[in-house]
Amino acid sequence: MPLNIFQDLDGLPRIILTEPTGSSAEVLLYGGQIVSWKNEQKQELLFKSSKANWKQPKAIRGGISVCFPQFGNMGSLDQQGFTRNRLWSLDRDPSSLPPPDNHSSVDLIFKSTREDLKIWPRSFELRLRITLSAGKLVLIPRVRNTDNKPLSFTLALCNYLTVSDISEIWIEGLETLDYLDNLVKRSRFTEQADAITFDDEVDRVYLRTPSKIAIIDHEKKRTYELRKNGRADAVVWNPWERKAKAMNDMGDEDYQSMISLGCAVIEYPVTLKPGEEWKGHQELSTVSSRL
Repeated sequence: MPLNIFQDLDGLPRIILTEPTGSSAEVLLYGGQIVSWKNEQKQELLFKSSKANWKQPKAIRGGISVCFPQFGNMGSLDQQGFTRNRLWSLDRDPSSLPPPDNHSSVDLIFKSTREDLKIWPRSFELRLRITLSAGKLVLIPRVRNTDNKPLSFTLALCNYLTVSDISEIWIEGLETLDYLDNLVKRSRFTEQADAITFDDEVDRVYLRTPSKIAIIDHEKKRTYELRKNGRADAVVWNPWERKAKAMNDMGDEDYQSMISLGCAVIEYPVTLKPGEEWKGHQELSTVSSRL
């Protein structure tokens, strides 16, 4: 069956994924970005800023984006790399992965261009498989070094999730871990709380995190579960009121209904020899909270 692709009002090619229980996802070729994930009740699970800029070459604030080949201020590029504001293509030959279901799965690819080589002097292929199933969204990113020299990179899958009230949620799975606090010049601390809660701006990189992290939303009685491998770190971000008002692509009150939880490789960059490939795996699911 052919993929369900159409042009949206902004002229961006958009792919619609569906599955039998009624959930859906929408994926843009621009940035390889997932901009919608709805459950069987048609409730939106991904946050999108009310002031998101949908015009190229700006990145879209929200959804799920791939930040590559750099994440954070550890290099010469933009903090979140450049692949999230480039046009990707459909990957017609996703070798080494089983054949996809064209209704509920799509394979994307981004190949570095001559212009990209001017700012990042290594050629690469970045692939992404997105698969939708009942209550679950799976992403498999792959990076291949197509250069004749070693390729080192950092990467993050930035997941903007919608919540009822940021002050009423908590994150489990990061307690007792070390983290880098980007609000204090990347100073290193150890998490002392039993669970992460929010009453001010947070911008942290938690290190050597477990394979499962959970976000519990009291009011919606919903828990997001994030399972991962291939990425040791986790990024937790909420701008809170003052920074949200200062951002030109964030609504003043948007911070109240979102949390960004990213799977990442930051502390120890990946290095690939020519021809080598790296693969990661992320699974997002929702379950009813125990509260």
